[in-house]
Amino acid sequence: MATHSEVSAAPTGIDEALLADLSAEVRTALGAEAAEMFTAAMRRTLTDAVSWEADGTAFVLTGDIPAMWLRDSAAQLRPYLALAHADPALADVISAVVRRQSRQILRDPYANAFNRGADGAGHQDDDTDMSPWIWERKYEVDSLAFPLQLAHQLWAGTGRTDHLDDAFRASADLIIETLRAEQDHENRSPYRFARTDCPPSDTLVRGGHGSPVAVTGMTWSAFRPSDDACRYHYNVPGNLFAVASLRDLAELADGPVEDGGLARRAEALADELEAATLEHGVVEHPDHGRILAYEVDGLGHHLLMDDANMPSLLSLPLTGAVPGDDPLYAATRRFVLSDANPTFARGATGDGVGSPHTPPRHVWPIAAAVRGLTATDEADKHAVVEQVLAANRSRGRMCESYHVDDPQRFTREWFSWADSMFCELVLDILGRPVPGTTDSRQGRSAPRPGGTA
Repeated sequence: MATHSEVSAAPTGIDEALLADLSAEVRTALGAEAAEMFTAAMRRTLTDAVSWEADGTAFVLTGDIPAMWLRDSAAQLRPYLALAHADPALADVISAVVRRQSRQILRDPYANAFNRGADGAGHQDDDTDMSPWIWERKYEVDSLAFPLQLAHQLWAGTGRTDHLDDAFRASADLIIETLRAEQDHENRSPYRFARTDCPPSDTLVRGGHGSPVAVTGMTWSAFRPSDDACRYHYNVPGNLFAVASLRDLAELADGPVEDGGLARRAEALADELEAATLEHGVVEHPDHGRILAYEVDGLGHHLLMDDANMPSLLSLPLTGAVPGDDPLYAATRRFVLSDANPTFARGATGDGVGSPHTPPRHVWPIAAAVRGLTATDEADKHAVVEQVLAANRSRGRMCESYHVDDPQRFTREWFSWADSMFCELVLDILGRPVPGTTDSRQGRSAPRPGGTA
C-alpha cells in the first residue's frame, strides 16, 4: 500500500463487502451464531468506540468508561490489523490512533488513561502529578509497550509510515528514558501514586512509592495490566512484552524511521530487560518445574499466578515475547491452566482464567481468547469459541468477566477489548493472523526465555 501523508477525518467503519465475505467464512467455519457475534463486534468497535478528532487523530473509548487507555486502544484494534492491507480505511483509523497515542505519551509517559480533551475528568484527586488531560495516572509498563507494537504491526502489515512522525520518534525516546529510569525506581523515578478511600489494589504503599525492590535490571511497574497494584513491582509478562516492543521499535528505527541511534538504544535496553527477567523471573515449581513467575521484587519474593489481562503469562507468544514452542513457556502455560494457578477456575460453563480485579470464580473472555490464540490444536480454538458464545449469547457481546457457574453474574457488559479479542480469535481460525505476532514473524529472531535457539 502506498504511504498516506494525510488522513481525512471520515466516519469510521469497515468495508461492508469485505465484512460480508468474512461473515460468510465464519458461518461456514464456526456456525451462524459465531458469524452474527463476529459481524456485530467488528462494526461496533469502530462505530461506538472510535471517534475522529479535529487534529486528525482518533480517540478510542474503552467501553463504558469515557476515557482512552493506551493498552486497551491498541488491543481493541488488533483484529483490524489483520485486514488493514485489504481495507485502506481501516489502516487510516489505526494510523490515527497511533498518532494519538504518541501525543498522549508525550503529555505523560506515566499515565495509563487519557481524556478526550483537557476537561479534568477522571481521578483528579489522586496524589500524583495529574493534569486535566489525564483520566488516570497508574503507571504500567504495558501502556508504553502496546503503542510501540501497534506502530510496528501497522507498518509490517501495510507498509504505511505516516504514523511514524516526529511525535512518534519523540515518544519512543521518552519511552526508553522512562523504562530506564524505572530500572532504579527508588533513586531515579519521579513517579509516586496514592489514592484515598479505595481498596488496597487501587493505591501504592509506602507513601506512594510501592513495596521495596532491589535493582535487578528489570523495569519497575506500579500497576498490572488489570490496573491493580503490583504486589511485587517487577511484572514478568510486562517486562518480556517490553523486550518484544523494543525490538519492534529497533526494527522500525533501522528501517522507515532511519535512526540508527534509536535502534541501538532500543536493542540495548531490550537485551538488558530480557537477561534480567530470565535471571530473576524464573522459579522452580514443585509440580510444573521451571516456570515464569508473574511478579518478583529481586529480594527473594515471587508471585505465582496469572492475570486475565494482556500482557499475561498465557499471552506471551501473542505479544511476540516468546515462540509458542518455547519449553519454559510450555511449562508456564500448563501451570496457568491448572488448579495451581489461583486465578484459574472450573465450573458449570467450563474453565478459564480470571483476575483479582474481578470477583472470585469470574473468568474472562479475554483470557479465553488468548488461550485459543495460543493453542496449537484447532479443536481447542473451536472449543473456546463455543464456550464464550454460550456464556455471552444472552448479551450479544463479550462482557469483562462472568461467573464460571452462572454467566448471568457478570461484570461490565460493554468491554470493547473483549469483543476485539473474540474477533481476533475468529480471524485466526480463518487463517488471518494479526501481523507481528509470533506465528507471523517468519524469519525474525525473537526472545526465547527457554534458552533455546
